Amino acid sequence: MMRALLIGSCVMIEDVMSPRLILRHLEPACLQACLRGDVVAAALSLGSRLADDWLRETDLMAMRLADMAEDPAYAPWSVRALLRRDDLAMVGHINFHTVPGHPYLNGYGDVELGYAVYPAFRRQGYAREALLAMAGWAAEQGGVSRLVLSIAPDNAPSQALAAQLGFAKVGQIRDEDGCEDVLTADWPLSGACV
Repeated sequence: MMRALLIGSCVMIEDVMSPRLILRHLEPACLQACLRGDVVAAALSLGSRLADDWLRETDLMAMRLADMAEDPAYAPWSVRALLRRDDLAMVGHINFHTVPGHPYLNGYGDVELGYAVYPAFRRQGYAREALLAMAGWAAEQGGVSRLVLSIAPDNAPSQALAAQLGFAKVGQIRDEDGCEDVLTADWPLSGACV
């Protein structure tokens, strides 16, 4: 069952916590403020300063806003900021592309994850920690058992991380991002504490 807090007429999606990160939902108000260029309002909504790298992700912001408007049940699965617990620095973002069971997955799995760790914060284990936390959340909250990643064949760090977590290549697709390997893994992922 999804957990959310109702504050007034606004539903607040609960944070997902990991040892070093807070995975905080980027609410529609925050995304709208980012798209307007109102960084102060966006930071107040998030409770943290937004990374410059995030502020350049306008296509993703607009897409996730549209996704939540089309299907309000998608909100908990939408994009989350990766906030470092000790100083609330935004080190990246993570999201599920859809709610579980979407037909576009072609039977590869229950839900697809996408993530980015910004250049200044890479090679510190944040992607691994965020993937494990969100995969665990998806299993607990949404009954997800098979996870999907789509990774460019030449993205060696993400390919290596996927392999460490137990993902295996099951196909290849070509989309707006170019050619990507489709990888799947069953929960619990290798290295998960369950």
